[in-house]
Amino acid sequence: MVGGAPEPGLLRFLTCGSVDDGKSTLIGRLLYDAGLVPEDQLAALAGDRGNQGGDALDLALLLDGLEAEREQGITIDVAYRFFETASRTFIVADCPGHEQYTRNMVTGASTAELAVVLVDARKGILPQTRRHSFIAALLGIRNFVLAVNKMDLVGFDERRFAAIDSAYREFAARFEPASLVAIPLCAREGDNVARPGRRMAWHRGPTLLGHLETIEIARQAARPFRMPVQRVSRGGDGFRGLQGSIAAGSVQPGDAVVDAGSGRRATVARIVTGDGDRALAQDGDAVTLVLAEPIDVSRGDVLAAAAAPPEVADQFAAHLVWLGDAPLFSGRTYLFKIAAATVPGSVTEIRHRIDVNTFEPIAARQLESNEVAVVNLSLARPVPFEPYAVDRRLGGFIVIDPLSNATVGAGMIDFALWRSRTVGWQKLSIDKRARAELKQQRPAVVWFTGLSGAGKSTIADLVEQKLWALGRHTALLDGDNVRHGLNRDLGFTEADRVENIRRAAEAAKLGVEAGLIVLASFISPYRADRRTARALLEPGEFIEVFVDTPLEECENRDPKGLYRRARAGDIRHFTGVDAPYEPPEAPEIHLVTTDAPPAALADRVVAYLRRHGVV
Repeated sequence: MVGGAPEPGLLRFLTCGSVDDGKSTLIGRLLYDAGLVPEDQLAALAGDRGNQGGDALDLALLLDGLEAEREQGITIDVAYRFFETASRTFIVADCPGHEQYTRNMVTGASTAELAVVLVDARKGILPQTRRHSFIAALLGIRNFVLAVNKMDLVGFDERRFAAIDSAYREFAARFEPASLVAIPLCAREGDNVARPGRRMAWHRGPTLLGHLETIEIARQAARPFRMPVQRVSRGGDGFRGLQGSIAAGSVQPGDAVVDAGSGRRATVARIVTGDGDRALAQDGDAVTLVLAEPIDVSRGDVLAAAAAPPEVADQFAAHLVWLGDAPLFSGRTYLFKIAAATVPGSVTEIRHRIDVNTFEPIAARQLESNEVAVVNLSLARPVPFEPYAVDRRLGGFIVIDPLSNATVGAGMIDFALWRSRTVGWQKLSIDKRARAELKQQRPAVVWFTGLSGAGKSTIADLVEQKLWALGRHTALLDGDNVRHGLNRDLGFTEADRVENIRRAAEAAKLGVEAGLIVLASFISPYRADRRTARALLEPGEFIEVFVDTPLEECENRDPKGLYRRARAGDIRHFTGVDAPYEPPEAPEIHLVTTDAPPAALADRVVAYLRRHGVV
């Protein structure tokens, strides 16, 4: 989600649209007509078993380099190609058309300045055509080409082209492109790609290459200096340099800069590069800055012009493209990578989902893969930022699953939320440490998780009795009891379960702040939500207890008759029946209830708390 200003004369563009609209063939034709395909590659292409037969070359194979793509005849990865003509140089991204590879399309669009949206003349505007166009506009692309391909398969019919052009313009008016040019094509044979198509003499506009060579892209006005720090370099003689690529503006020795996060100021002493010191560095340059004053700056911080630093906030409104296979729910903890900083945080509210066909807002409590929404974010600490419309580098972010390290979302910051600037932490005279010392115990959350009927509440109650007998100060949060008050408004859908545990975890944290040993007994079926609860506390304060009872045994016990009702269809979304339970992978305590009676298992918990200094 990053990208500085392009070099003069360079145009970054992408091809996108629905699957099999001819994107790879079009780029292959551009390279072929520009004379940029080596002879040996042409010879190999002519003999390739994937060739279409006859005299026509399958030019798509110039880009579909992955074996899986060639076998399936689709583009999976983003293929980048550099080429140049006498008038201009280009970097083109060939983006996959299948919906499940939307994340790859987002990658290609994040640095592009123009989108070539392909449409199969036979099929017209498809949902993926609209999705890619909307995402491209969302990612800051303002210039569009509607390339109506495979005109040979509709007899080069001018009326068919005009109908598609009209339908697309009606749709595109919703995101107001700066420029939109429609061109009828036959990419396979080259009509209107680099040369006019004689079979479409009715087309009075430019060829695709002619348009790409001449279009003027509006550049952003000069902006103040910004550089996310990617690495701190140390060397002999006390050398300390701050390395990164300049995201905006320029810098020279003697300039006053500021660490945007802390507000600490310094003066640039040197600009070091692989080719020696420089007197000036500007947008896009990768440099090492040496500061005259030794201020504390590390990876993820942002250096900025002291006279015009960026905003700093920890809560934002943003547009989000969800890319994960599992749904997004409010309250779950993820890692947010903004520029060079990686910060824990969560989506606190899904304000609405956006219908990519109509742009209408739709109420939503969760996001499925490839859906787009407006959301509120909350980060664990403030970060320097700029709205995405101003700076892609400081306004774009990706969302990372902390367990799998997979990228599950990509977003664009719209603005900081008002409460981010006005709601701060009130400093209290009596803190958690003082309250714990008074009680002569170490506060912690003992989190019991397991299936309904596993014995969580029974064991937690016994543990509290034993701690009470030892004179310890406790609180017990039981899943059923909490639903009578704090969580009485929640049901049992997946979204409700996530919110149920989020609230319970926040309540448990308050108990820890009060110096208590909090016993929390909740089914809490999802690992991600238990991980979020753990992240609220300091290391060692969250103790996960897996009350492990086989489903068959839980159903045999069925103390509340819930399994019987779930099997009869009276209760939906019941854990273990028609909703999943994800057992802990590395709990601090693992209790197998078929091995010992509840009292003995409670003794094991208390023994653990003794060994680890909680009691």
